[in-house]
Amino acid sequence: MKTIGMIGGLTWVSTAQYYRRLNEIANERLGGSASAKLVLASVNRADYTAAYLEKGDEDAAGDVVIEAARRVADGGADFLIICCNNAHRFVSRIEAEVGIPILHIAEASALEARRLGLDRLGLLGIRKTMESPFYADKLAEYGIETMIPNDADRTYINDKIYEELVKNVFLDNTRRGYIEVMERMQQSGSQGVVLGCTEIPLLVSATDTDIPVFDTTELHCQAAIKMAIGDDLQAEAR
Repeated sequence: MKTIGMIGGLTWVSTAQYYRRLNEIANERLGGSASAKLVLASVNRADYTAAYLEKGDEDAAGDVVIEAARRVADGGADFLIICCNNAHRFVSRIEAEVGIPILHIAEASALEARRLGLDRLGLLGIRKTMESPFYADKLAEYGIETMIPNDADRTYINDKIYEELVKNVFLDNTRRGYIEVMERMQQSGSQGVVLGCTEIPLLVSATDTDIPVFDTTELHCQAAIKMAIGDDLQAEAR
C-alpha cells in the first residue's frame, strides 16, 4: 500500500472526518486489521486565513500549504491529498515546488459524475471556490459544466461556512437554507450539486434531498484509497 500524505487543519473539523473515513475505507477494502498508511501535516488555520482573508496575500497563503506539502513529502508520502477544496487553487505551485503527485479533489467528483452520466453540476463552497476558475477548469477537463448560485445565494453559502461550519456548528435552519439554494440551482439546470467545501457534507447529506449530491470528502477518500492500493481510478467512469 502506498502512503497517503494529508494536508489538514483547513479545518480540523473535516480533517478528522478524512482520517476516520480513510481508515474505515482501507479496512473495508483490505479486511482484517488493515488501516491506511498516512502522513499528516496539520496547519494552523489562523495563519492561513490571516494571509488570504485579512491581508489578501495569496502567496503567503500558498506558502502555508507548500510548507505542509514539504513536510508530508519528507515524511515519506507517495502522493498527496489536501483536506480542503479551496486550497486546491495552489496545486500547480505544489507540483512545481515540491514535486509530489496530488490527487485533485475535483477530479474525484468529476469521475463520479461521469460514472453517473451527468455533465452539468452546481458548485457550493466559499466564495473564492465558487467564483475562481480553478475548480470549474478541473471539472471541464472531464466534460463537466459548472454552475454557481446567484450572488445572494453565494453570500449565504459563504457566510454560513465561515460563521458556523468551520466552527463545528451545524444547524437545521442552515441545512434547510442550503437545500433551498440547491433546489434553485436544479431549477436552473444543474443535474447535481458538488458540495465543494469539506464541511458541507457534515451539514447536508444524500438523505436530506432527492438532488444528487457529491460529497467531496467521501469521494476524495474513496479515490485516495483506490490510488493507494493500486486500483484504476478511471475504470468505473469509462
